[in-house]
Amino acid sequence: MSQLKVVLVGLPGAGKSTFGRMLARELNVEFLDLDQLIEQKSGKKISDIFSEYGEGKFRDLETQTLEEVLNSNESFVLASGGGCPCFNDNMTLINQLGISVFLDVPLEEVSNRLYHSKASIRPMFEGMDAGEITLKLKNLIAQRSPFYEEAKIKLSGSDFSAEYFVSELIHQLKTQS
Repeated sequence: MSQLKVVLVGLPGAGKSTFGRMLARELNVEFLDLDQLIEQKSGKKISDIFSEYGEGKFRDLETQTLEEVLNSNESFVLASGGGCPCFNDNMTLINQLGISVFLDVPLEEVSNRLYHSKASIRPMFEGMDAGEITLKLKNLIAQRSPFYEEAKIKLSGSDFSAEYFVSELIHQLKTQS
């Protein structure tokens, strides 16, 4: 079997890591988180890279790490950072070397997840109330949707269970290969 390289894209809080882990387990492949790989490679936290070197340096590191992963001989499910597809032609690279999956979760659902979960550990949303998170997400959607819409597979909605998501995605992956 050839390598299966699935790259999940979508807003922060869309479920890329949660669903990615389940999907990888179901497909019996490795789960990778791009932000964790960048932190391992650089020896610094993402928030420290941003504060010390700025977003430009972070985006360059992100693209280098993405290229290394996509050019590996391994099968995997990768949770990309929410902004990853929008910089340095990363979405084109993802679509050339992998199968992109856009998790299109409604704004209200993502906002609710971020507000009630780990927003405080996400530098972009730190210290924000529910209204500020929603406003920030609206701006991100406006900027990022054109890139997300280039994904080979799009799963929309919030009412599906994680199990349904995984089985639906596996079905769609089979039709892609």
